[in-house]
Amino acid sequence: DVRAGESIWFDDGKIGAVVEKIEETRVFVRITQARLRGETLRADKGINLPESDLSLSAMTTQDLADLSFVAQHADVVELSFANTPRDVELLQQHLAGLGSRQPAIVLKIETRRGFENLPEMLLTAMRAPCCGVMIARGDLAVECGFERLAEVQEEILWISEAAHVPVVWATQVLETLAKEGMPSRAEITDAAMGDRAECVMLNKGPHVVSAVRVLDDILRRMQSHQAKKRAMLRELKLAHAVPAQ
Repeated sequence: DVRAGESIWFDDGKIGAVVEKIEETRVFVRITQARLRGETLRADKGINLPESDLSLSAMTTQDLADLSFVAQHADVVELSFANTPRDVELLQQHLAGLGSRQPAIVLKIETRRGFENLPEMLLTAMRAPCCGVMIARGDLAVECGFERLAEVQEEILWISEAAHVPVVWATQVLETLAKEGMPSRAEITDAAMGDRAECVMLNKGPHVVSAVRVLDDILRRMQSHQAKKRAMLRELKLAHAVPAQ
């Protein structure tokens, strides 16, 4: 499915390359983007092929093997790299074959194809008792282009709201705070934007408890300013609190 000349990205877009040559068991690439001092590509890092038309199922053999345990014990099943309604149907069919207990399904939107097919996938997912959407911004930024991420996540929020489906705002939320103990200014604003979703997901880190407290404080304060994607236009109380000079 991969062709010479197509782009390939590693580790959430940290390393960019172009496919030079393809053999039966190997792909040769030429690195085109990395930090000047170099990058270390460790094991188990993600690979993105945004220009390739991959004929891959969202569910792997390992997923199918794990699904019986998941269906028995979990409340939610997240379908990674959900790209087509058929991906959703396959998950629903396997869950139905495992018994009467049906966990909620969350569609992880991580590719351009998944984004384009989201309305049709939602119509399929809503056959289940409960479903939701995750804006998986790490892979989505690489697949759609970093400069398009803000626009893409806005459209996902609108589509999901029209379908009355909850949204999970995910990837790198307060990441610097969770890992290093101090957030960046941009992270605070990004976390506030997460108020428009029904759920915000944090990642691991030694300071994750502090990150949860800060996120809770931000979201509680934003509730009086924003109702999902609509501004509340409330009285500007902070501005009034500043004493006149």
